[in-house]
Amino acid sequence: MTNVLIIGATGSIGSVTRQYFLDHTDDQLTLMARNTNRLGQLSNREQAVAGSVTDVATLRTALRGQDVVFAALSGNLSNMARSLVAAMDTVGVQRLVFITSMGIYNEIPASVGASGNLRSNPMLQGYRAAADVVEASDLNYTIIRPGWFDNGNDTDYQVTKKGEPFGGHDVSRKSIADLVVRLAHDEPLGARDSLGINRN
Repeated sequence: MTNVLIIGATGSIGSVTRQYFLDHTDDQLTLMARNTNRLGQLSNREQAVAGSVTDVATLRTALRGQDVVFAALSGNLSNMARSLVAAMDTVGVQRLVFITSMGIYNEIPASVGASGNLRSNPMLQGYRAAADVVEASDLNYTIIRPGWFDNGNDTDYQVTKKGEPFGGHDVSRKSIADLVVRLAHDEPLGARDSLGINRN
């Protein structure tokens, strides 16, 4: 059994990943969200924490006793990443799985759609800045760079490492959830690496 903190638990990836943990593991989940009313009914393996990742006191409380942190955030990602890394260092939690976006390393080949790269899409700058913060930390992190995600019911996906060309432009949220659960239960998998994920 693993204690997992999901930050951004009401978002589209966070909510699918929450359900995937419940369906495929016996892990204990702590669900952190600004509005915990949106979480609905909690199971007996879940607890909720209301607050923002930039609320240091609340974040530290949520982190205590956790084995793995999964962060699927939106907003000022670099500030959120700094807050999260600092709090994890303070509390002594090492394992972080952090969602960013494909294209932050200009790794999208023309055949996939190179317009999704940082040099042609300045909106990716926030994702890249957050990834830089996480990569500069001493945590056992894995950055996940998904393609455009959809509600497909498949877990047929390909993973690429940093420095490798991205394999495709879309992926199901369920596939992302499957990768997160694998990472949460296999500490060396993706350790201190950035993984692209796309549909096979």
